[in-house]
Amino acid sequence: MVAIRRVDLSDAAHVRAIDAYVAEHPQGSAFHRPAWSRAIERGCRQAAHYLVAGGEGSLRGALPLTEVHSPLFGRALASAGFAVGGGPIGDDQATVDALADAAWKLAERLSCPSLELRGGTLPSASGWHVEEGIYAGFSRALAADDEAELLAIPRKQRAEVRRAQGFDLAVRTGRGEQDRADHYAVYAESVRNLGTPVFPRSLFDAVLDQFGEDADILTVSHDGRPLSSVLSLYDKGVVMPYWGGGKHDARTWRANDMMYYALMLHARRRGCTAFDFGRSKFGTGAFAFKKNWGFEPEPLGYAIRTADGQEPRQINPLSPRYRLQVALWQKLPLAIANRLGPWIARGLG
Repeated sequence: MVAIRRVDLSDAAHVRAIDAYVAEHPQGSAFHRPAWSRAIERGCRQAAHYLVAGGEGSLRGALPLTEVHSPLFGRALASAGFAVGGGPIGDDQATVDALADAAWKLAERLSCPSLELRGGTLPSASGWHVEEGIYAGFSRALAADDEAELLAIPRKQRAEVRRAQGFDLAVRTGRGEQDRADHYAVYAESVRNLGTPVFPRSLFDAVLDQFGEDADILTVSHDGRPLSSVLSLYDKGVVMPYWGGGKHDARTWRANDMMYYALMLHARRRGCTAFDFGRSKFGTGAFAFKKNWGFEPEPLGYAIRTADGQEPRQINPLSPRYRLQVALWQKLPLAIANRLGPWIARGLG
């Protein structure tokens, strides 16, 4: 029988043990690191629960969980909260199944009618609904030098990058207050234009603070005005541009094209060997955009379990049920969207 226990993330010894296990496990990711769980808890006020398998000093599995509360979208336990990954990892299938079962029992105790496992190893027991063919991940190796990186981009997209290089664009990376303020202003406008509420700035600050040198911001500006900006995570030699966007006129200056190419170069100089473009839903513009950059989609599988008679949460803004809300949000003045958005978004999980 696999022993499962909940650990206290305020205990430095527990954190070191989990970090070591995640670093060694082939499926371990930035979202499995205690830094992520603590950042979500501090940035969005959603409680973190962390389950591990095995005894002290001999971990066999890990499962980060976020207890999500929202007056609009209900309650859920998610692994990992606000992440596109972070599902159960273990030394074998039995350990994964034990972690998933323990997580479901925790969800029941917390009165959360649904449990969402994003990535990791899918549980094999009955009672789980596995979603496949909805999302795909995009990742590839970084090239050996700047010119090779450019040539690795397909011809049409490479032409857009070359156009961006012809403009007087400035690229800055950092983690300071100006970087954070510029990123939030750009990101908030970008998601408003897409019709979705912006996360609280406290979330981005918490991620940067918790990850330290393993997270930073890259911003592209013209004449001193930020046009596009992205907050990226670095883990195991892989860079993931996680929260990025551009202002309305970023397209005019090809600032987004410059942003991602510059991030590839920046990441390689940091010692990264791969670029993870994150997930996108099949058939969307983001999916096509990433393919245009030469990334091949890899289908992702998520496992969801719900209490009897309950339906899974519907929080995807692409869902037809939110079409009217998205259209209305796009028309909101930015100041109002930025005031209301964080209250809504901190409950999405």
